[in-house]
Amino acid sequence: MSRKGRPPDGLSSFLEVTMPSTALATAADVAYWTGRPVGTIWRWASEGRIAVYGHGKKARYDVMDIDPAVRDEDGTVITPTPAPPVIGRQRVAAA
Repeated sequence: MSRKGRPPDGLSSFLEVTMPSTALATAADVAYWTGRPVGTIWRWASEGRIAVYGHGKKARYDVMDIDPAVRDEDGTVITPTPAPPVIGRQRVAAA
């Protein structure tokens, strides 16, 4: 790191490519993101379509792994996110 807290030249692009970003959100937030009901988010998690970080009321979901819904200028959902493929249950203990 340089003295001003910035990585050396070329390193930031390397980190962006190799380090996946995570943005954890509640089921309600992911429901808005996808344009789907909360129950659908819970079902997708139980079916192994999306990863779950934590469990119970503290469960969080990574919105960076889920496509957003298509919305118009007013924020109305035009097309909700299609269901992700089943990849197996993924519960991440450390969140």
